[in-house]
Amino acid sequence: MAVAQATLIYKIAPRTLWQAAEAAGRFEGAPVDVADGFTHFSTAGQVAETAARHFAGQDDLLLVAIRTERLDPALLRWEPSRGGDLFPHLYGPLSLDAVAYTRELPLGPHGRHVFPALEG
Repeated sequence: MAVAQATLIYKIAPRTLWQAAEAAGRFEGAPVDVADGFTHFSTAGQVAETAARHFAGQDDLLLVAIRTERLDPALLRWEPSRGGDLFPHLYGPLSLDAVAYTRELPLGPHGRHVFPALEG
C-alpha cells in the first residue's frame, strides 16, 4: 500500500541515550524499540501525543528530526498503531547521517513538553 510519507519524522530520546548513539555513530533504539524489534517514530502531527503518553513528566529529552529520504525504504514501514493511525517504524539501525537536527524538549510550566515549530 502506498503511503504519503512525511519528509521529516521524529524520535524523542533521553539525552544520555542519544549521546551514546552519537558516540557509536548510529542509533540502535531505546529499550522499548529493541524489545519491539523496530524503532518507533512519530510524524509532526503525532509527536506531541507520543510525548504525553510515553514521556509524561520526563525532562532532559531531545527531539530528533529524521529525513525520511535518507532512510532505506526497505527498512521504513508505515504501520497502524494508536487509533489506526499510521506510524513510521524503522526495522534496522538509524544512521546518523539521516538526522536533520536535534532540539531540546523542555517541560513547560504545566508539565507538558514544549515543542519547537515542526515540519512534516
